[in-house]
Amino acid sequence: MTDFTEIPILDLSTLINGGDTKKLAQEFRHAYGTIGFSYVINHGIEQSLIDSVFDVSKKFHDQGLEKKMCFQIDKTHRGYIPINTSTDVNTDLAKVTKPNQSASYMIMKEDISINQEIYLSGPNRWPDVLGFKDVCESYVSAMSELGRKLMGLALQSIGVEDSSLLKSFEDPTTWLRLLHYPPQPQGAKKDLYGSAPHKDFGCLTLLTQDDVGGLQVMTPAGNWVDAPRIPGSFVVNVGDMLRRLSNGILLSTPHRVINQSGRERYSCPFFFDPHVNTIIEPIKGTGNPTFEPLLFADFLRGELEASYKAHQVK
Repeated sequence: MTDFTEIPILDLSTLINGGDTKKLAQEFRHAYGTIGFSYVINHGIEQSLIDSVFDVSKKFHDQGLEKKMCFQIDKTHRGYIPINTSTDVNTDLAKVTKPNQSASYMIMKEDISINQEIYLSGPNRWPDVLGFKDVCESYVSAMSELGRKLMGLALQSIGVEDSSLLKSFEDPTTWLRLLHYPPQPQGAKKDLYGSAPHKDFGCLTLLTQDDVGGLQVMTPAGNWVDAPRIPGSFVVNVGDMLRRLSNGILLSTPHRVINQSGRERYSCPFFFDPHVNTIIEPIKGTGNPTFEPLLFADFLRGELEASYKAHQVK
């Protein structure tokens, strides 16, 4: 990993339009092999759809707490996550003793019912907010297609010709998180975060955010680089599972959110991961394996039970 002072921008035009992606794959390899983050532009997702997601998110969060609590998150990890109920206890990047200063609503892949053989399977919980279900389902569908294309590009970037791994993303694990960060109090202590320093645990994160700011990415020297909104872009980063799949070639980079703007902040990260029953291990052709195989579902269970009160209830 090399030091950096700004986040690169990748133009996805050739990926979206079916062109020659050789040059783009080289740019992807450089960005995610040295930094682990980039902005992506010309990604094919309509701005009107993105705007609609922010609209239904704000409508939900503007409701009274009593109404939102009717949809409090359950063991399928769907629903409302109130402020002060999730803490990044597994991070080794900071001493985290206080819960994240954000509230959110979680939508995952829609299942008709709970399948005991598939961790986190189940139906979503849809609040009575005009357009909420239709908008979120349309967004998840569009973002899943983009995620599949980016995973193909990621494999191309590390020289993997065997595309069999992509079958694990045909029925993916997806997470759309509608986040609301209230302004942090003036004079708040340094260990109070909107989102504490952490690495994402999945494969790809595609973030759209408002213009309030607060997202920061950590450099190898321990400095923090701002990642403000660039209109028409997503901030995309690699998570721990893609780092393992790539045998460490692609990097999972620490980041955090501190909302010192004095304004409310909204963001909508979309997490794109393989099916929960996928074995995560270095892909053949990436060198001698430096990571032991693990079952994605087992890893997720450990992460969620450590960080969320809803998963700690027996």
